[in-house]
Amino acid sequence: MKALKRSFFPRPGRLAISIALATTPFINDAHARDYFNPALLEIDNPAMKGADLSAFERGGQAPGTWRVDVIINDRQVDTREVTFYSEQETAGEPVLKPCLSVALLQSYGVKTEQYPALATQGKCANLTAIPQASSEFLFNTQKLLLSIPQAALSPVARGYVAPELWDEGINAVMLNYMLSGANTRAHDQSADSNSQYANLRPGINIGPWRFRNYTTWNRDSQGQNQWDSVYSYAQRNIVPLKAQLTLGDSNAPADVFDSMPFRGGQLASDDDMLPESMKGYAPVVRGIARTNAQVIIRQNGYVIYQNYVAPGAFDISDMYSTGGSGDLNVTVKEADGSEQTFTVPYASLPVLQREGRVKYAVTGGQYRSYDSRVDKTPFGQITAILGLPVGFTVYGGLQQSSKYQSIAGGVGKNLGEIGAVSTDITQAWSQPQDEKKQTGQSWRIRYSKNIVATGTNFTLAGYRYSTGG
Repeated sequence: MKALKRSFFPRPGRLAISIALATTPFINDAHARDYFNPALLEIDNPAMKGADLSAFERGGQAPGTWRVDVIINDRQVDTREVTFYSEQETAGEPVLKPCLSVALLQSYGVKTEQYPALATQGKCANLTAIPQASSEFLFNTQKLLLSIPQAALSPVARGYVAPELWDEGINAVMLNYMLSGANTRAHDQSADSNSQYANLRPGINIGPWRFRNYTTWNRDSQGQNQWDSVYSYAQRNIVPLKAQLTLGDSNAPADVFDSMPFRGGQLASDDDMLPESMKGYAPVVRGIARTNAQVIIRQNGYVIYQNYVAPGAFDISDMYSTGGSGDLNVTVKEADGSEQTFTVPYASLPVLQREGRVKYAVTGGQYRSYDSRVDKTPFGQITAILGLPVGFTVYGGLQQSSKYQSIAGGVGKNLGEIGAVSTDITQAWSQPQDEKKQTGQSWRIRYSKNIVATGTNFTLAGYRYSTGG
């Protein structure tokens, strides 16, 4: 029996078995993934000699250019060919990373100017320069998923329509009119009366221009006819400036100075060019989300805003203006079910503007009075209102004519539970006819407070104190 064992398992055989058993774990590991022999590619294509197929062995894909849907924070923004390169993760297998230029990210609304380090990798933007930004390439569905903190994206307001999609309308001629008359007969024929009245409002639309006129006609009981032109002007949109250009008869805005009629030209901001969610005043809500979170904003118990944000800092600036006041209660629901809440104070006045909003008007021409005895004095006027962070708004203006000059400046503030207040001062220099030159100041304060519990709205529309002159 011993001799049989020795003949069946000689010493070299036992050594081979021992080596095989010792190397079994390594063999199993080597065959845990698929293996592609690159020599098979060289049979009919010698140019493929030395091809690296290791990416396919790991279940991945080779670097190259693929046509993909670009999705940012669950919203598709583009479909294009994107070049992908392989990058070694800190721990694990290499993954494909997209090569996106800084200019392309900017076109997607990324605030590239806030992250100079984006341009440190040549043509490919360094996404890691944006805290908590990441990318994922889903090869099977050809989707490139980009997760970018909401604070790093330029806000796209709800209801926004790109200016290139705006339409000037068709060329047209129109006429609105109203006619009225009365014929009264009395027993005493001397009391008889007969009168007619008409107002005509013709208009012409040619390309971007709008021509408007308002003319009235009146015939009294004595048979006297009188024609009056209330106004005539030409107007068009200046889309890049979000403003309207008016040439002819109009009225200067009343935001800073009292409004006054003029005949001349005016370039002024036009709120109708803004989406509805950007009109009026509303505070910016800022916070930080730990995960893909849902943000819910309530005012006076009602949900007025709800949206989803990516991990990282976020700011919400496209809430619809609700007017009055009432603190905003913000709830951030994280993906793990946890919640964080905070309060943003809110109160408003007509002069308050959203953070970053600039409202302006430049006016020049003649003072246009309905009293023919008043001089048609040339004048110029500039006004501007700027929304600042933390609920502040600053505003001011300048008026200039031959016999009157004034300058105004003021500030408004959203005080939250206390209300909203603004105060300004106007300094004026004037030269009345046949009198000495005068100078003086006018102080104004405006206040508003809405008490939700009692349904009371208290408004101090404008209190003035003016010095002599």
